Amino acid sequence: MENFVYVLLLLTSVVGLAFIVERGLVLRWRKVVPPEIETAVESCRTREDVPMLKRVCEQNNSPLSRLLLLAADRLAWPKADNVDALQTRARHEIVRLERGLVVLEIIVGIAPLLGLVGTIVGMMDVFGDVGQMGMADAARLARGIALILRATLIGLLIAIAALIFWSYYSKKVEMLAVEMETLCDEFIRRQYQKGKK
Repeated sequence: MENFVYVLLLLTSVVGLAFIVERGLVLRWRKVVPPEIETAVESCRTREDVPMLKRVCEQNNSPLSRLLLLAADRLAWPKADNVDALQTRARHEIVRLERGLVVLEIIVGIAPLLGLVGTIVGMMDVFGDVGQMGMADAARLARGIALILRATLIGLLIAIAALIFWSYYSKKVEMLAVEMETLCDEFIRRQYQKGKK
């Protein structure tokens, strides 16, 4: 049973590491908010500039480019309808950026519990041996307890690492969302200035 808990801890750490690396690659700033698109939004002042922005967005597939393409394709719509459609799509993009963070959050909760289960199972074995053989070999008992406490330590270390990256990535998604919202708002505001529909 003790080995089963260690296997679960190993699987938990591997899954956590996989999601940490995957989210690290996906949430790179340049991948979500490419500088080329930022520059294109800055230079897109009128509706005549929109085709240039669309070309840049099509060449740089990213959450921001998908949002801007949606807004650009709906410029014939009233501003309120375009903004509503953009907000709906933005929520989908944010959910895509947050994908996998829930796994890290779950690992934060279960890793210490798995370590505790390993400790309890190990202690049951050690004290079962003491009950059968007595306290004749204190060194063996101490080695057994040291081995048992490793499960708790491993569980805590896995949870701490997952918590650090979950917090970091959650904050990063929030910052990326604010940046995308700012750029999309800037684009919409310019395209619906006075005298435009």
